[in-house]
Amino acid sequence: MARWGEGDPRWIVEERPDATNVNNWHWTEKNACSWSQDKLKELLVGLRMESDLADCHLSEMEKLEGEAVANNRKGKLIFFYEWDITLSWKGRLKGGTQASEGKIHIPNLSEENDISEVEVTVTLKESSPEGEIIKDFLHNCGSEKIREKLKLYVVMLKEEFSKGMILPKKGAEENHETRDQQITNLSSGFSAKVQMNQVSKSPTNNKDSKTIDVTSLKVSQNFQCKGEDFYRAMTTPEMVSAFTNGPCKLEPKKGGHFELFGGNILGEFVELVPDKKIVQRWRLKGWPAEHYSTVTMDIDQQEDHTVVRISQTGIPKSDVDGTRENWGRYYWDAIKRTFGWGYFM
Repeated sequence: MARWGEGDPRWIVEERPDATNVNNWHWTEKNACSWSQDKLKELLVGLRMESDLADCHLSEMEKLEGEAVANNRKGKLIFFYEWDITLSWKGRLKGGTQASEGKIHIPNLSEENDISEVEVTVTLKESSPEGEIIKDFLHNCGSEKIREKLKLYVVMLKEEFSKGMILPKKGAEENHETRDQQITNLSSGFSAKVQMNQVSKSPTNNKDSKTIDVTSLKVSQNFQCKGEDFYRAMTTPEMVSAFTNGPCKLEPKKGGHFELFGGNILGEFVELVPDKKIVQRWRLKGWPAEHYSTVTMDIDQQEDHTVVRISQTGIPKSDVDGTRENWGRYYWDAIKRTFGWGYFM
């Protein structure tokens, strides 16, 4: 038998007041069924889907069957959930004379499926010309709003429900070390990418940005949404958490700070012109200390889509290719996938 403080550290009993699940080695499980049922009802029932064409809302949760559970194994959180959902909807055309109603079926909300793969089937109770138009509206536009709420459910399950599941080790504060572990799990893909693109960095204690060899980049992207929608996606904490798939810190005001992807992206807002322009002091965590680039997002709404033009100056030359790739992968692709803004006729 090993003496105290010797042997495999996974089996060493640390000085924890409760002596529970030392080093988070044992498998612990937390039932999330009741919490999930309440959260899904809160997010979906009453959801309004409105445009210049129609005004609809989800009136009732008719069926909510399935299960959800969160597990802690060796300090890693693993989530399992599977839900079959049926909702009632009501709506009418703008200026229409007839109200319509029907059902929406979501049969496969599961950790095995990406949110973009979740089926949202719309049916009409009684067929009519106006009802068929509303049904098509819900299928094409309403389904994306529903998927947005389902995405928020998954984020909240990982962020809100799982609090306290990873117990603090000796000398660690629960709301610090444990929280960092959870955030790391949620954004591990971005963390790995950042680390991979920062192998040959200058020493991080060099605060003189003049000694850093820098460059700039310009990119543009088209989004199938209004300019105000894209602006909200970049300045609304709930929407940022949805497309980054994790918690964020966001103060959308001049001088306000932001942190995304577990603190790997951070900075502050320099200028905000609603629906038109966002300017940020922006940096990767691994860049030399106090070195920031400047990001300017010009939002140009066209007749049937929105063009976003990015100009970024002050990027360390060794990071420009990785930064360009990360904009595409972790911002543009994620935003289009989360909110359904990537489809063009």
